Amino acid sequence: MNRRAFLSTSGLAILSVGIGGSPLFLHRTALSAQQQTSGRRKVLVSIFQRGAMDGLMAVSPYTDDFIAKHRKRLALAAPIKGTSNPDALIDLDGRFGLHPAMASFMPLFTNKQLAIVHGCGSPDTTRSHFDAQDYMEIGMPGMKGSYDGWLNRVGKFMPKHTHPETPFRSVAFTPAMPRSLSGDGQALAITNLRDFSIKPSVGMAVSGNTSSQGFEALYDATSERLLRDTGKEGLQAAHLLSQKMREAYKPLVEYPQTPLANALKQVAQLIKYDVGLEIAFVEQGGWDTHFAQGTGKGVFGNKARELADAMVAFWQDIASYQDDVVVMTMTEFGRTVRENGSGGTDHGRGSCMFALGNHLHGGLVHGRVPILAPENLEDSRDLPVTTDFRSFFADIAGHHFSIADTSDIFPQWEGTPTQIYRMA
Repeated sequence: MNRRAFLSTSGLAILSVGIGGSPLFLHRTALSAQQQTSGRRKVLVSIFQRGAMDGLMAVSPYTDDFIAKHRKRLALAAPIKGTSNPDALIDLDGRFGLHPAMASFMPLFTNKQLAIVHGCGSPDTTRSHFDAQDYMEIGMPGMKGSYDGWLNRVGKFMPKHTHPETPFRSVAFTPAMPRSLSGDGQALAITNLRDFSIKPSVGMAVSGNTSSQGFEALYDATSERLLRDTGKEGLQAAHLLSQKMREAYKPLVEYPQTPLANALKQVAQLIKYDVGLEIAFVEQGGWDTHFAQGTGKGVFGNKARELADAMVAFWQDIASYQDDVVVMTMTEFGRTVRENGSGGTDHGRGSCMFALGNHLHGGLVHGRVPILAPENLEDSRDLPVTTDFRSFFADIAGHHFSIADTSDIFPQWEGTPTQIYRMA
């Protein structure tokens, strides 16, 4: 049985300890000021945009005359130099324009910290949200048999380093453990750091007046030294976070009042608290825009602004940590090139994804987007997938964590990583 800490929707930490096998959960945790490490930890923050974002609306090839023919109601106005139309696209490179609701991204793009990969998606042709999300999270398109997610495998195959492992190495700010982090490696799912506490697993009879006293009594009574020490180290980590949470967190910037921004603010807390975070997962729903999608404003614009503003606030908040952090987005598939009769778009294929970091080939739209003539569309309706999502994921995660061989992270994939991550 595996050792894993999992925080339920109530916000209470449930620490389950299995007997037998090697200790996967913790190995002599040493935290904060007690750590003797060489340099800071690298952190990867992954944002899953659930519902399938319309990449052609987020980053539109405005010089392509076919976009207006396919989207008579949804096509955004092309940028015109010297004018200020708040509902027009923002020019990126003379071909692509950024949705106006994502205007806060522009300084990061101009500073070459934000990169975009277009035509990105899965080679599997499913149009099912459930299946496509599942394939993307396990990192194996078309395969349903894997029990572990690609981010969990990233944690397992990171090179050994001088940083001790901690319970907070991989954290999802989600109500339940996402498939991306499921597996043998230790991971936490946390709804709210403010509610962080510990209680024994169901069936563990312990004495004491509080949860922590119960754990101490339980591990003191355990005859297996390794199990007892491992459990106490997990308890130490929880106590450290609890101590830090007694004081109100004071971010460097004001975050938007949105669920995504709140989750990213808590990721920033864990980074600054130095409790061992290396992989963070957050999610944003609401991208399934079948009707009334809107143009500059509306359903899509609201979600786009929420994404951009939350990412920008997070990036500004971790100002002194930016060299060690990369943020990446993913979405299960894109939307149809042609709008539907309800003023929206249906399930498609290729979309675009964002990466934010100081070590990227930023300020560029990577990938290939063909002219949107009917003969160039997949099934005569979709933006074709020209960049396998595994190529993007392997590049960002592999290079950020110095994983030379990503074949164990993405089994059965024989492609090559993109070249978005800029090597020193």
